[in-house]
Amino acid sequence: MMMTQDRQQTRLDALTGKRLLILGLARQGKALARFAVGRGAQVIVSDLRSAETLHADIAELADLPVELVLGNHPLTLLDDIDVLAISGGVPADAPLVVAARDRGISVTNDSLEFLLRCPAPIVGITGAAGKSTTTSLVGAMGTAAGRPTWVGGNIGRPLLADLDAIRPNDLVVQELSSFQLEIWTHSPPIATILNITPNHLDRHKTMAVYTQAKANILRFQPEDGIAVLPYGDLAHLEGLVQGRLRHFCLDEPVADGAFARDGAIWLRNGEHEQRVCALDDIQLRGEHNVRNVLAAVVLAASADISAEAISEAIRTFTGIPHRLELVAKVDGVAYVNDSIATAPERAIAAVRAYDEPLILLTGGRDKDLDWETWLEVVAGRAKHVILFGELAGMLEARLAGVEIAFDRVVSLADAVMLARQLAEPGDVVLLSPGGTSFDAYSDFAQRGDEFRQLVRNW
Repeated sequence: MMMTQDRQQTRLDALTGKRLLILGLARQGKALARFAVGRGAQVIVSDLRSAETLHADIAELADLPVELVLGNHPLTLLDDIDVLAISGGVPADAPLVVAARDRGISVTNDSLEFLLRCPAPIVGITGAAGKSTTTSLVGAMGTAAGRPTWVGGNIGRPLLADLDAIRPNDLVVQELSSFQLEIWTHSPPIATILNITPNHLDRHKTMAVYTQAKANILRFQPEDGIAVLPYGDLAHLEGLVQGRLRHFCLDEPVADGAFARDGAIWLRNGEHEQRVCALDDIQLRGEHNVRNVLAAVVLAASADISAEAISEAIRTFTGIPHRLELVAKVDGVAYVNDSIATAPERAIAAVRAYDEPLILLTGGRDKDLDWETWLEVVAGRAKHVILFGELAGMLEARLAGVEIAFDRVVSLADAVMLARQLAEPGDVVLLSPGGTSFDAYSDFAQRGDEFRQLVRNW
């Protein structure tokens, strides 16, 4: 399922002598700039932010012959450009991107350039929720098998930075967002869409456009590729599958894939069925995480990871930062960081993971999503809700119509302080915001880091 050596060599030379324009001087843009300069490209990087704001990022590229255009994206940037690369924060319908397509300039991004050059098999993972957990768990399964394993993409560092060290027998696990996938014209040989629920509608506008972006992870797979989908939930996408279709399912057995039965996880390949581990071996909380584990089992098995290594990784995997992360227990109260919950659906899954009395910290910036189901679930399960950030006003008006205790504060620090005053032994204080962090933080990780610090500094 790996591309031929001739095709790899073609891509390795594709940037030599070309003029490459990169939009966005963030993590992905910097990685691509360094990679492209190393391949002999002439690189221009443009960012809407100022030089003062980007001081640290500019310093990282100080050793490279890169031209910087900051503060705006003038159309003249496209003059004499051969390739345009966009970072995840740049929409595919941005004026400069549309103008580039109109001029016949090819559009790419760092994750696609990596896919086209990687000598090792890639497991590509996307979904509205669960991407990072599933990606990290598949990576842990590869490591448990003793196989050199590379994990990155939308999680961790851009994989282009590791390309020269990756060997054909290694395993690559690549997390991919809809922002990255929306311009893709190729797909990884092993790929999954974990789920599709409303998300990023402030960017994609409609569910149809959002779904189309996600579907690009399957759309261009080779005929000997493997597609892994949740059984029944995404049946409308199964027509895209060119190769082998495998499923994961929590509720019933599947003919080819992983499922739960009799308190255990099973892996089936046609007539052959194998017990992988007990459900009690899973260290992660919540039914949604059992689904993530089932998906990881199928993906790892599809990449020739043994059931023994898969089982070992499940038993020892305790999760990743900012995903239902237990920060501390203070005076009998558990403080849990789920800052990754940047959509109502993710917050709902977090709330449902706990039977204990919940003090829920909710806020951030909305993505034009539906909060009605969140309202019903939270009203039935939470002991108290504390609202903060840009979302607070809108949610305050909605919560006023249901029977639930709530307060509105200005910041996350205020929310944590109030939660400490309200919490009693046995309670769980859960940061699961439901909104993005961009009203006050650079990303969800920075928000989660502050929550950790606030809790641990008492």
